[in-house]
Amino acid sequence: MWRVTLKGRGDFEAWQQPARAFLQAGTLPRDIDWVEEDGAAGDLFAGAPTLDLPQPSLQQTALTVPRTFVLLAEAVICHSDPSRFDLLYRLLWRLQMERTLLSIPSDADVARAFGLEKSVRRDSHKMKAFVRFKEIEGAAGQGERRRFLAWFEPDHHIVARTAPFFQRRFTDMDWIIATPKGSSAWDGKTLTLSTESAENPMLDDATDALWRTYFSNIFNPARLKVKAMQAEMPKKYWKNLPEAGLIPGLIAGAEASVAAMAARAASQPPLFHERLQTAAANAPSEVSTAVPGTLDAVREQARSCTRCPLHCRATQTVFGEGPETADVMFVGEQPGDQEDLAGRPFVGPAGKVFDAMLDEVGLDRGAAYVTNAVKHFKYEPRGKRRIHQKPNVGEVQHCKWWLKLELDLVRPKLVVALGATALSALTDSRQRFSDLRGTALPFGPDQTLLVTVHPSYLLRIPDEARKRAETAHFRDDLCHAATLLTRLPQTTTRSVGSRFIDS
Repeated sequence: MWRVTLKGRGDFEAWQQPARAFLQAGTLPRDIDWVEEDGAAGDLFAGAPTLDLPQPSLQQTALTVPRTFVLLAEAVICHSDPSRFDLLYRLLWRLQMERTLLSIPSDADVARAFGLEKSVRRDSHKMKAFVRFKEIEGAAGQGERRRFLAWFEPDHHIVARTAPFFQRRFTDMDWIIATPKGSSAWDGKTLTLSTESAENPMLDDATDALWRTYFSNIFNPARLKVKAMQAEMPKKYWKNLPEAGLIPGLIAGAEASVAAMAARAASQPPLFHERLQTAAANAPSEVSTAVPGTLDAVREQARSCTRCPLHCRATQTVFGEGPETADVMFVGEQPGDQEDLAGRPFVGPAGKVFDAMLDEVGLDRGAAYVTNAVKHFKYEPRGKRRIHQKPNVGEVQHCKWWLKLELDLVRPKLVVALGATALSALTDSRQRFSDLRGTALPFGPDQTLLVTVHPSYLLRIPDEARKRAETAHFRDDLCHAATLLTRLPQTTTRSVGSRFIDS
């Protein structure tokens, strides 16, 4: 029987050296008595104890173990269970004959080892979560780094295992973490480890009050689950947490706090929700299929449109605007963020580009009818911003109802499709957008369709040279529109299909 005494302070190499020697000599697990040194302390990396280890067997082949076992053993060796040394050697021995042993969770040794590893991992997580640094008063002089001290009581020998985390996280300050199972210290250059048992310094500083203020403000009595809270913050850690003293009182007063919250009047909803609720309250039971007599009547009807889900998130319907007798109608894709808030089409960044171009080519926006293929803003929230999303085919189809009414009431001589979405809403053409751009096309009785890009396209071009070229091209298309208005009606020679696919 071999007897091996180890300090057992989480030093993997101290166990690895004799374990390798025993395995090479073919020593059975039952012939080794692994003993943890009682109460010894000293340098963490002192190495294995002095021991006359057995000589390797001549018949012994090369020893290999899976990387999984090494990682598992490095964690298990930090556990405080005295039987961990014997368990690890037993697994090491069996792995030489059972190469897939660690993939069998029902095996008693494997299950036990992974259970110890989980306990060490949990203890390390709690140390990272519940260490509270306190500044050492008067420790820093002029121009020197501030110094901090923390006390923690781990269940296992995890000081060396967690020290690199604190070094990376708090590298800009000097600190010491003292525990009954050893200490770690960082001075800005060197990470020092020790296995000597430390005593609680019982420090108190101003940050304790901050912790208590923070904890009391994030405590939600309506979501209190005592067992779940104690599972995440076990009572054994409370005595070293400044905020823990508030917990019993907060739990005791939770019911009264919830009742007080319920008794308080509800806050006013944001304007966004108020508009939706008002629109819903004024909405008719169903949208009438009869063609209203005026644009104002259609616009009022569209305020309560629920034909597609986009109305649920948009602030309001953004209907077209302009004279009911306009000779030209511009059709865009959908309202943007600023249009959604203002309730008017083309008032955002793309609208400013659009207005500037109309001025350059001599077109009066006030004399034109401006609208969109889709009347509600479709977006994706990113923090406080609302990012535009292209409407899908179904959403465009639902909104054709309103666009057809606008065309029938305004009866413009020229319709300008700004972008591919507008083109698909106006026609059933399957031709490429680039092939139709800038061409005057028959659209309806005494009507012409002109296809060009949406002004927002110009804002998305990153290359300045290309942006200038595309802007000039867009200006040429609008010049073409201005020229067509002076000549219409005229017969054109190219068709893009039927005017509308009735929704």
